[in-house]
Amino acid sequence: MTDQIDNAETSAPETPEAEAPELDMEQEPAAAAPASVTAPKAEEAPKSEYQVLARKYRPKTFDELIGHGPMVKTLSNALESGRLAHAFVLTGVRGIGKTTTARIIARALNCIGPDGKGNATIEPCGVCEHCRAIAEDRHVDVLEMDAASRTGVDDIRELIEGVRYRPTSARYKIYIIDEVHMLSKSAFNALLKTLEEPPEHVKFIFATTEIRKIPITVLSRCQRFDLRRVQTDELATHYKRIATLEHADIEDEALALIARAADGSVRDGMSLLDQAISHGAGKVTTQQVRDMLGLSDRSRIFDLFDQTMKGEINEALELLGAQYALGGDPAVMLQDMLDLTHWLTRVKLSPDAANDPGVSQIERDRGKEIAAKLAMPQLTRAWQMLLKGLEETRIAPSPIQAAEMILIRLAYAAEMPPPGDLIKKLRNDLNKSGNAPQGGGGSNGGGGPGPRMQVVNGGGAAVAHARPDPLGEPEQAPQQVYAKLPETFAEVAELLSKERETTALAIQLKNYMHLVKYEPGRIEFRPARGARADLSSQLIKTLNNLTGHRWLVSVSEREEGAPTLKEQELEELEQRKADASLDPLVKAILDGLPKAKIVAVHLPPGQEETEGEQDDSGSVYDDAFYLEGDDEL
Repeated sequence: MTDQIDNAETSAPETPEAEAPELDMEQEPAAAAPASVTAPKAEEAPKSEYQVLARKYRPKTFDELIGHGPMVKTLSNALESGRLAHAFVLTGVRGIGKTTTARIIARALNCIGPDGKGNATIEPCGVCEHCRAIAEDRHVDVLEMDAASRTGVDDIRELIEGVRYRPTSARYKIYIIDEVHMLSKSAFNALLKTLEEPPEHVKFIFATTEIRKIPITVLSRCQRFDLRRVQTDELATHYKRIATLEHADIEDEALALIARAADGSVRDGMSLLDQAISHGAGKVTTQQVRDMLGLSDRSRIFDLFDQTMKGEINEALELLGAQYALGGDPAVMLQDMLDLTHWLTRVKLSPDAANDPGVSQIERDRGKEIAAKLAMPQLTRAWQMLLKGLEETRIAPSPIQAAEMILIRLAYAAEMPPPGDLIKKLRNDLNKSGNAPQGGGGSNGGGGPGPRMQVVNGGGAAVAHARPDPLGEPEQAPQQVYAKLPETFAEVAELLSKERETTALAIQLKNYMHLVKYEPGRIEFRPARGARADLSSQLIKTLNNLTGHRWLVSVSEREEGAPTLKEQELEELEQRKADASLDPLVKAILDGLPKAKIVAVHLPPGQEETEGEQDDSGSVYDDAFYLEGDDEL
């Protein structure tokens, strides 16, 4: 681009205003026409032996573009009405024709027709001097810049210096900046003023795959065109036409596979088509394309999905292993199953989706059959599991093992009933159990569907719970309320330990609270080192919710308080160990095992109330203690 700008600068006569002489744009084409006719034809560079299909069949006119009708219509109307923007930005995924479209726009704006008298047109002639020069990438007034390699403000400053000079021979001086999103922030800022008010003879065309990385201040100064992905059927038709021109015999299903693998990118599909023609030596079959792409047989994917959803995991694993042995990629096979799940879901919702022209007969028949057997919750659950499993397979050390585990997980989950059926069954069971008389019946005789009484917290007051309506919406289960207040501080700890959500608070209460005073509904304590700063407030909130009563929890800084519950448990354990060591049987064992020691003591069932009472053997600690040491009895 530096050489092109230098040529443009040197070709313009130097004037005190640093501008080239003004030319009448209406007379310029007529004056330039004889030169274009009499000028000798430029020598063509020697052609290589082979040119890839993506370059050989690159579109040269808007009619040859596929899938970009809205953009062509907008530009056509703009040219006819004279409402032509000074800057365009083309965005879209890779390989859909952004740079190609930019060059076609440049030809359309600078075309002068075969006779040299034409104006800007949506249908460039392709034979005039400007059309040929732009197509051969040698036009001095059409400057292409790769922003991926020229990202700095110095490069933009050089571009701005050349903007003030009029075009050498063309109607417009056109700057095509590819991958414009890679310009630095300073480069974008340097371009803003020129982009907002460029000279009338300058047009900017930007191309990018990352439109979000372009500052909004730049986008607001451009006319934006979003080039969409090309549909699979359009790609297949396009590739078939090119295969015919290349005298290649390729099956329609093979073309469909290539179009599907292209993922909307024309260039990607052209590269795959080029490779397939070389692979098949001019005659390409569907199996050859499958082998080339590493795809599994489509019918095998249907079998694999069907057997997995039936729970026939042994057959599914054997089929997976067979496809892997033939060269199938486990991640690709899971991707195919994911695509199949999506398609089956669409068929389930709209059976007409199976009649799409791009769907083969085997897919249509098998798809309708499998979709009819599966419920919507099963399909949505399979989608979620396969989507997560695909990510796991890609990062797993052994992809085939990861794929097998995904199928096993999916097979066992497929046999699970839908969550809605589980909820319905649970509600029906609750309804049946609620109709039975409980506690002598209620005010309606005990057998009706009125509220039923349930005793909570091991006794005390009875709390009425309304039976849920099995025909209504499921309600959130209320938190259990304990009607009887704990009588002791130890019972408070036990109450907190019963609920899973309050287990951590129970541990804090046992380990870090020195009780100063307790009465039902009121706690006064001294916190130990390591206690939570919000222990009192959390305790108040939790106990209020659990008991339905208002609690008062205060912190005492003067009173030492009793030992914590944990310290009391340890003290009790030490006392039990001391008492156990005096037992005749235990003492005899300890004498026989000098290195042994007592680490825990548990009284046998029924002996807690008769602690200290000896049986016929003279010991109450039969099978009730644990020894630790190197000696063996």
